[in-house]
Amino acid sequence: MLEQDHKSNENWDTSSHQEFLDYYAQQSLNQKTFDHFNAIKNLVIRALGDSAKDKVFNVLDVGCGAGSQCGIWAEGGHHVVGLDVNAPLIEIAQARAKEQGLKIDFHVGSATQLPLENNSIDICLMPELLEHVADWEKCLLEAVRVLKPGGVLYLSTSNKLCPIQQEFNLPLYGWYPASIKRHYEKLAVTTRPDLANYATYPAVNWFSFFQLKGLLAKYGLISSDRFDVMDVSNKPWLIKVARTLVQTLPGLRFMAHVFTPYTLVLAKKKSH
Repeated sequence: MLEQDHKSNENWDTSSHQEFLDYYAQQSLNQKTFDHFNAIKNLVIRALGDSAKDKVFNVLDVGCGAGSQCGIWAEGGHHVVGLDVNAPLIEIAQARAKEQGLKIDFHVGSATQLPLENNSIDICLMPELLEHVADWEKCLLEAVRVLKPGGVLYLSTSNKLCPIQQEFNLPLYGWYPASIKRHYEKLAVTTRPDLANYATYPAVNWFSFFQLKGLLAKYGLISSDRFDVMDVSNKPWLIKVARTLVQTLPGLRFMAHVFTPYTLVLAKKKSH
């Protein structure tokens, strides 16, 4: 097992281990992954309105990994750019796109220095990214920079309000004090990579929707949370009533976020 093979390593880098690359490559092809990315696409298109259904968008997937999400958008005829810091994963993504006959512009690079012009992207996707980027605010600024007026930023990340999370294999980790989190972060990149599922860059940042909403407002973006954008058209009446109550009562909305394992933000850049 991976834990037995690498637990004693002083510094375990997933990008240098074929076993872990194979694991990520395989995970990127399972049906659950495709269902998740299709749900994100449907959410974003729905948020853009009925007129968006037949439009062709410039889409940026930051932290694209093996390119599964890029492929879903490219299959729909959109112009897609995929970026990831992990070169071997980008090579896998490029090979898959070529096999599928998809034209996707992949880059190895950093989320804090996007290789794109100002106001060039309609949709910027950042799923499960901010928690791993030390300079996460620069990452957001770059997303804002490349977004066109009226463009949409989708991001999902850790939730500091909720004690349940999937980043560290420790109970109630989301509520640990910062000093204790730093201790386990150090272990995760040295002698105990199993604590953070062998991630090269374990989660080091924790957010709430309300925190990100306030920050993005300063950058000229209007944010919606999961309860604003969720589709309840085909849900039972009880779900519809619950969603309406959460939207109406601020205290109930806050508690709903406390019981949600991750933070979701859909933010739209103001048009000039």
